[in-house]
Amino acid sequence: MSLRPELGEMMSAVCFKAVIVGIEDTLGDDGAAVVFIRAGKVRGAYVAQQTGLADSNPSLEEMVKTLDGVFGKNGTRLCSIVAARTEGDKIIIDTQETVCSAGEPMGSSRKCTYTLGAIWGALERVMGRMYFGAHTDSVLRGGTCDRFEFTPV
Repeated sequence: MSLRPELGEMMSAVCFKAVIVGIEDTLGDDGAAVVFIRAGKVRGAYVAQQTGLADSNPSLEEMVKTLDGVFGKNGTRLCSIVAARTEGDKIIIDTQETVCSAGEPMGSSRKCTYTLGAIWGALERVMGRMYFGAHTDSVLRGGTCDRFEFTPV
């Protein structure tokens, strides 16, 4: 049952970006980053649980397909997951059209904290282990994607 029978569960990226900017203005960039990464991790862990991926250790392709279904065009539209691969024990996930980058000017220093956190939380819940996550490439700074790298801890 929807809590919003007329409007549904979704809201605009514009409104969510206003929340991000307001919290950054209140807490500063570093304080807001901690809040948004943690919030994203909670959401990601919930998504992993709700989709049946939690502790299932699926293939990377299966996990990405499921997460893109939830976060991508046919889901909440947080971001599109366009590629994933491993390099040694590191997992690299490339995204595009992240909500964090929406409306940002080229050259912006904005990081995709909430999006990073959501994928990070899902990954940890799916794989059953802890990772260190980092936003390592950005479309705002000339990259072809927003890239998140996860290294086991």
